[in-house]
Amino acid sequence: MEVHVGCAMWTHPAWPGRELPSRERLRSYASHCNAVEGNTTFYATPAASTVASWVEQTPPEFRFLLKLPKLVTHERRLADVAGPVRAFLDTIEPLGERVHALWVQLPASFGPTDLDVLAAFLRRLPRERRKAVEVRHPAFFEDERWSARLAEALDAVGAEQVLFDTTVLFGAPPTSAAEEEAWQKKPRLPRRSHALTTHPVVRYIGRDDDARTAEGWQHWLDTVVRWLREGRSPTIFVHTPDNAGALALARRFHEEVRARVPEVAPLPEPLPTDPLTLF
Repeated sequence: MEVHVGCAMWTHPAWPGRELPSRERLRSYASHCNAVEGNTTFYATPAASTVASWVEQTPPEFRFLLKLPKLVTHERRLADVAGPVRAFLDTIEPLGERVHALWVQLPASFGPTDLDVLAAFLRRLPRERRKAVEVRHPAFFEDERWSARLAEALDAVGAEQVLFDTTVLFGAPPTSAAEEEAWQKKPRLPRRSHALTTHPVVRYIGRDDDARTAEGWQHWLDTVVRWLREGRSPTIFVHTPDNAGALALARRFHEEVRARVPEVAPLPEPLPTDPLTLF
């Protein structure tokens, strides 16, 4: 049985390894968690040397959920994108199986009338790569007809829906500046917890209070345990508005899963971080 857990980034001022050179921080992170969201690829296709560094710093079992560039998903809205998609796929090829899935995050304006465009785009992606689609248009959450149509389109190509849960974040008024900012930026949508494939993906956003975040993930703890017993291999990304505690929280979530499903393999032991010295 396999569970991957991770965060929205691999470096943060509050995390171990922050004092390391930038090209070593992923190695430190990968000793704490076994997956990471590839949000940086949304802004541009990485350089080949950057991808080579990612390969060098991570073990083969580590997983990246790589977001397709915004040129593809937001600017061109999946139309006339063969060139940039091919460039992206060629660049990430050295990661091999470390690529958990190609993450197609769509803008909130991408709605039911665009489903045919999405379906055609997904059919053109390589069959050997998993696909994970994140939608934010309210109709896909509030209208069961469109929710079902989306599931049909994804299921036809073996794609998963990224389950983005902000219900705990919006469950009570913000109590910090980071929470106030998250309230302004994050989508407020109903929670969905259905899995379409054997590799479901969850992005869970809690609060800056670690205890409230852990209390709020009980639904996902139960769901992950059920998925495991169904033979699925889920990936869970833990966010908080300031993300200061996210690294430790991701490990804690994994530990709580293992307490209920001992067959799940443990996470690696974190690498020691040597203190800075004058000599």
